[in-house]
Amino acid sequence: MCIAERQARRHRPRAEDGISLIELIVFIVIVGIAVAGVVGALSMATRASADPMIQKQALAIAEALLEEVQLQPFTYCDPDDPQAATAQSAAEGAMGVGCSTGGVEAIGAESAAPYGPESRTSATNPYDNVNDYNSLPIMTGITDITGAPIPGLENYTASVTVANQALGTIPAASGEAVLITVTVDGPPGTNTKVVLDGYRVRYAPNALP
Repeated sequence: MCIAERQARRHRPRAEDGISLIELIVFIVIVGIAVAGVVGALSMATRASADPMIQKQALAIAEALLEEVQLQPFTYCDPDDPQAATAQSAAEGAMGVGCSTGGVEAIGAESAAPYGPESRTSATNPYDNVNDYNSLPIMTGITDITGAPIPGLENYTASVTVANQALGTIPAASGEAVLITVTVDGPPGTNTKVVLDGYRVRYAPNALP
């Protein structure tokens, strides 16, 4: 073989190999996995970005309800009782010391005359004592104190409990201190729950606002 032929073969371009079917399938699988991961991450980020707003709204609802309860009177007698401002105990019928007959406050709203039946949104017999809110039905859709639905809060739920509580040297059985617990759940599927606790203590000797 002459020198010219050897040089021609040396510089002859090599035939390029194509992509095999196996390589193509592997490529498609890898790209598919990568795209699925990116889409999943974006979806998770979108859901997470909405959670803080829902959590903040639930917290605002709980704070508003807790404040509403805590601002109510905490008297021995129903605040409509003529002896509510002067009663020094819940002794029923004790003129100048206790409440009028039928006027003693207890955990839960008054359900009968002369001061009931009471409800949070009643125009004639609304809740007027901290204790009354233990009878508040679970709110499905948040309403204001008149019962009007608050736009945008239709899918939130809220509940309130009030219970006698031992606090420092105050025994629970005395009824002089109560624990108020407000629970708010976010819209279904959000797994959002906010629970707030607050105390109210009777003083001097009644707690009128």
